[in-house]
Amino acid sequence: MNNKIRLGILGGGGDSLIGILHRVASAMYDQYELVGGVFNPELSESIAFAEKIGIGTDRIYKDLDALIAAESALPKEERMQVVSILTPNFLHFPMAKKLLENGYNIICEKPLTTTLEEAKILEDLLEKSKTVFAVTYTYTGYPMIRQMREMISNGAIGKVQKIDVQYYQGWINPIIHDAEKRANTWRLNPEKSGISCCVGDIGTHAFDMIEYVSGLEIKEILADLNYLYKDNKMDIDGTILLRFSEFVKGVIRTSQIATGEENNFTVSIYGDKAGLKWEQENPNYLYLLQHGEPLRVLKPGHAYNSELSLDGTKLPPGHPEGIFDSMGNIYKGVARAIKKEKYHPGEFPTMKDGIRGVNFIEKAVASHQQGNVWVKIEE
Repeated sequence: MNNKIRLGILGGGGDSLIGILHRVASAMYDQYELVGGVFNPELSESIAFAEKIGIGTDRIYKDLDALIAAESALPKEERMQVVSILTPNFLHFPMAKKLLENGYNIICEKPLTTTLEEAKILEDLLEKSKTVFAVTYTYTGYPMIRQMREMISNGAIGKVQKIDVQYYQGWINPIIHDAEKRANTWRLNPEKSGISCCVGDIGTHAFDMIEYVSGLEIKEILADLNYLYKDNKMDIDGTILLRFSEFVKGVIRTSQIATGEENNFTVSIYGDKAGLKWEQENPNYLYLLQHGEPLRVLKPGHAYNSELSLDGTKLPPGHPEGIFDSMGNIYKGVARAIKKEKYHPGEFPTMKDGIRGVNFIEKAVASHQQGNVWVKIEE
């Protein structure tokens, strides 16, 4: 008997990195079966892609409306149970809205929507639908990030007093300095990407990561963004100061014009007893810093790690795990939720995390536009 969760995917066709990441992640723990979807705006290309990856073409649809109509006509035990949204940002809201209105579980790429107003509409619909909704802040699935979260929660570093997160890439350099290219890239088009490029794309990862590992909520931010050219409407670099409380402060440094950088995401949390540091490009090492003590390096798979960390570790110590594994852990948590099994609240980011991420994007842009002033993040 096949008890796998029936999965549909929107977007992610062709040579999409995010597409293969989600497909591999969904297959990782044998919890899902990809049964169809809409991989491309052109039906013929979607069908060709389905044939290429070896799934049947009978449930490849022209668009989302056709998918919902056809799937709704199937017996309940055959319908898609969850749909992953991997499309450009501007399509997240209308797709998620239709899916929620029709009772689907959803796994959505970040940012959740392009506006906070849209995000709140989805929140209301989720309350009515009572389905499962995950937002794929991928890096929360890394075992040593989960270990970091549990150590901070258990008081290993004492009271948090300083947070410093850097997310540096350089990929947009060949585009931003060419007027024609920057005018024709969807990432720099507000109609497709939303009001922000850098903050919306990678800054939101940093924001979510901080709240995930620290257990604290960011209350206020002050942003100084860089657009580099007057005709460029989207930020591609920025520094954002953070206030958690009167005596707990932090900073997010984020850039897509950090020449030569690949995916340099570094998370540093300092308490009054110790500090913890993690680097995405070396994700199997969690550094524990203590005053007057040698630097300690924690690695995945060892018995000294938390249950949450070990649950997300598939290989014995010394065998590297990476971003596919991280996304796979998120899919595994969603599967547990869909099956109504017991799961840890840290297993996957939720609608709340998605809403706070969109809130952060809007407030960062507002802070910059208002003259680099402090603005509050809504509760």
